[in-house]
Amino acid sequence: MTGGQIALIILAVAVLLLVLFIGLFLVKLTQTLGVVTKDVDIIAREANDILANVDVLLNDVNGKVATVDPAFQAIADLGTSVSELNDATHNLTDKVRSSSSSNKTKVASAVFAANAARKNRKSAKKAAAAEK
Repeated sequence: MTGGQIALIILAVAVLLLVLFIGLFLVKLTQTLGVVTKDVDIIAREANDILANVDVLLNDVNGKVATVDPAFQAIADLGTSVSELNDATHNLTDKVRSSSSSNKTKVASAVFAANAARKNRKSAKKAAAAEK
């Protein structure tokens, strides 16, 4: 055998080994991609289940918020009414204080208005508590 033939045999063996290693690599790569594909499928199914649960939970929360909204609106309306009543009471007491005459009629009407305002406020609180 000549040197060129030996070099050709070595080259052929090297190419054969290279092809074998590339083949093994491709087999391992195919197996790994199969495992990754299965894992991605599992994760996708679990993500769909989670999204379905989130959708149900969100619908439940939206329903409960819709149920509670009227109560908060009633409380806001009551707060506005109480604030207006307090303003009216303050205005009335300021008028009574600023008047120079101490007329019993004015004082009696102020006391009457304050009592009426207090009763109105109590009934508004009771109405708000009954709405809850």
